[in-house]
Amino acid sequence: MSYSTAALVGPVTLDDVRGAQKMLAGVARVTAMEGSRHLSRLVGAPVHLKCENLQRTGSFKLRGAYVRIAGLLPEQRAAGVVAASAGNHAQGVALASSLLGVHSTVFMPKGAPLPKISATRDYGAEVRLHGQVVDETLAAAQEYAERTGAVFIHPFDHPDVIAGQGTVGLEILEQCPEVRTVVVGIGGGGLAAGIAVAVKALRPDVRIVGVQAEGAAAYPPSLAAGRPVAVENPATMADGIRVGRPGDVPFGIVGDLVDEVRTVSEDELSTALLLCLERAKLVVEPAGASPVAALLSEPGAFEGPVVTVLSGGNVDPVLMQGVLRHGMAAQGRYLAVRLRLTDRPGALATLLGVLSVIDANVLDVSHVRTDPRLGLTEAEVELHLETKGPEHCAEVDRALREAGYPVIA
Repeated sequence: MSYSTAALVGPVTLDDVRGAQKMLAGVARVTAMEGSRHLSRLVGAPVHLKCENLQRTGSFKLRGAYVRIAGLLPEQRAAGVVAASAGNHAQGVALASSLLGVHSTVFMPKGAPLPKISATRDYGAEVRLHGQVVDETLAAAQEYAERTGAVFIHPFDHPDVIAGQGTVGLEILEQCPEVRTVVVGIGGGGLAAGIAVAVKALRPDVRIVGVQAEGAAAYPPSLAAGRPVAVENPATMADGIRVGRPGDVPFGIVGDLVDEVRTVSEDELSTALLLCLERAKLVVEPAGASPVAALLSEPGAFEGPVVTVLSGGNVDPVLMQGVLRHGMAAQGRYLAVRLRLTDRPGALATLLGVLSVIDANVLDVSHVRTDPRLGLTEAEVELHLETKGPEHCAEVDRALREAGYPVIA
């Protein structure tokens, strides 16, 4: 995708981003830039992780929310602000409002994770639970704004919000001046647009790559159509980028300044999250891991040095458990097998002995004796095993067959 210097003059400029950076001094952290030896080996060039998961409130959202609310007129501040969010934006608005002495009301879905609801309240917002999905919550927040005069703080579709998020781009250039590629997740587009404004204005040679989850990828069809196009029923574990339609303001910037938008699968997202935890010792939510997922899917496609933006770390513990299991399964570190054996005392112990010799860890055993498909002296066993990867899975399968166990699946 081409861009021109003329495109740098638009609803958000480099001066806007620099002004936002001054405004955020002492409010938002200059987050760490960590190297990744594992990803660097895969890509064949230095790879750095921009750790916005370590930002106050656990994501980049504080930046844009604070700049937006700080820019309100005194009478607007007096009326308070309102937002709708299932997590990161809610917490960013809550903390920004508290720091600026503005009353905030945040609508959240009834099914929002309890840790995120609790954190939003702790940051000072009045939380109202409404609706089962974010669209219903959003409609309630907008109705509240119209009825009370509170200012609605959009999560991505406003120039001030984009300028605030763009301060991440300025920090990237300061911390890694030799950067050649920046990879960032895209939901509505505010973060990618802000980073693109800052980086392209100062380093037009740097490639900006956006990443979306396959099940919520509204930008590819929108860019092809030349206008924001809604995706029906966006579905992905990465709730931070589960947005059905690009924002009008960021869409124009992304279209002009972002060089490419890639998509990643749920398997790639969970594998990336697991890698961040195991190799980088960083807790990252699925949306924050999306740039890493893009690198894992095609490491040779990125010119280094590469900076991947880990946009957030607010992952629900219950979701984390499921994602980690999914990630381990995607890496071939879980194996499920069904087999038949003679129903006699000690038969199961003998089977487990075979698995012990090849160092397969048994997580769960299901023993069935009453299925009509079984012979009179047969039993069926389903095993869930933890393995060391695809090669070990093949070794387990081979050892079971050589020991005389007919493997069904």
